[in-house]
Amino acid sequence: MSGITLNLTPSDSQHTLIQNGWFGEKEAMWPGQRFCIEVKEVLLNGRSQFQDILVFDSVSYGRVLVLDGVIQVTERDEFSYQEMITHLPLFASPNPRKVLIIGGGDGGVLREVVKHSGVQEIHMCEIDDQVIAVGKEYFRSTMSTAYDDPRLKLIIGDAARYLREEGAGQNYDVIICDSSDPVGPADVLFQPEFFQSMQNALNPVGGVVITQGECQWLHLDLIKKVMGEISGMFAQVKYAYTTIPTYPSGQIGFLVLTRDPNVVLNTPSREVSADMNLRYYSDEIHGASFILPKFAKEKLYA
Repeated sequence: MSGITLNLTPSDSQHTLIQNGWFGEKEAMWPGQRFCIEVKEVLLNGRSQFQDILVFDSVSYGRVLVLDGVIQVTERDEFSYQEMITHLPLFASPNPRKVLIIGGGDGGVLREVVKHSGVQEIHMCEIDDQVIAVGKEYFRSTMSTAYDDPRLKLIIGDAARYLREEGAGQNYDVIICDSSDPVGPADVLFQPEFFQSMQNALNPVGGVVITQGECQWLHLDLIKKVMGEISGMFAQVKYAYTTIPTYPSGQIGFLVLTRDPNVVLNTPSREVSADMNLRYYSDEIHGASFILPKFAKEKLYA
């Protein structure tokens, strides 16, 4: 973390999203609907090299992080996303020792990864160091709590380039791609070439990839397209999801992938320890998250 400081340029663009004391989310990939949160106090409104960054205290959802007008985390419900995107692959993988986190600058995924004592190496590649700095400043007691873990190697840079140039042969046991929606700098993270780079960097025996996979209520065509494009790269391609009030339609999905046909993705390979202090993830919810409603199952697996 040394050398990373908070250094944003002022931005007024996100003030237009706050009207009469309420923040209304920008309609990026969900036209015709928007989520609103009552604002108590704006703490930060600036722009990094890559995106607008807004932080505010809300009346009922705690502190909120917004990137380019889209809610990324709120302190009230962030654990449902962070725990599921982390523990689904880490418990599915039989013996995870080496983990790569892509994105996740708010620190929530890292907070969950370090709970696995068997993990020996954690590489984290985040393109925007200002998201890390904002997390350390405004979410230091909730999400950005594990940046001092000695197992962490932090890489500031483009994840697609990192995987192309350094990823092959790393044999990561788990790759967690905590991306934003496929607009702006995150668009490349949904392309087949990026999935191929993750496949090249993954341990072929027991390795598991998970990526933010969009919402089944809004993006089934996109999800189906991506699953089709990558089906030849992995032995198993599955969709799971979690519930989270402040994400569009109250759900967010994950693509869960492995090169190993013997890995059972929908069942934890180890017992969940009580001292991990989990609030959402459990062995029961692990399996249940892969059970889709009929309309989504028919679309994605037909």
